Amino acid sequence: MTERRIRVLVAKPGLDGHDRGAKVIAAALRDAGMEVIYTGLRQTAERVITAALQEDVDVIGLSFLAGDHMVLIPKVMHALKEKGMEDIMVLTGGIVLKRQIPDLMKMGIRKVFLPGTPPAEIVNYIQGNLR
Repeated sequence: MTERRIRVLVAKPGLDGHDRGAKVIAAALRDAGMEVIYTGLRQTAERVITAALQEDVDVIGLSFLAGDHMVLIPKVMHALKEKGMEDIMVLTGGIVLKRQIPDLMKMGIRKVFLPGTPPAEIVNYIQGNLR
């Protein structure tokens, strides 16, 4: 019997229209053997959670470049809790101030990846913390 592949939802919540980084990470995760679902740009928290539920994902990766993560992440985390989906690993990356990281971790974000993080580090983190 083959082991189920890790399923990752990569999402761009908010109005940010820059998704090159999210696409690079999605490709790296796919190349590492994970199943990747990319939601596309300008997603609401509700759409992200609906997609995560429908796709039965293990991980949600949220990408932010416009500075709206401190508003949108609480909405995503609240919606996850409301749906009983707290077991999903939620990661974020992009333009995040280092002083905000402790608050994000308190919200339930498992790891914050800042600009310049090698994609292999993200792959290794997911593989090492889900298996």
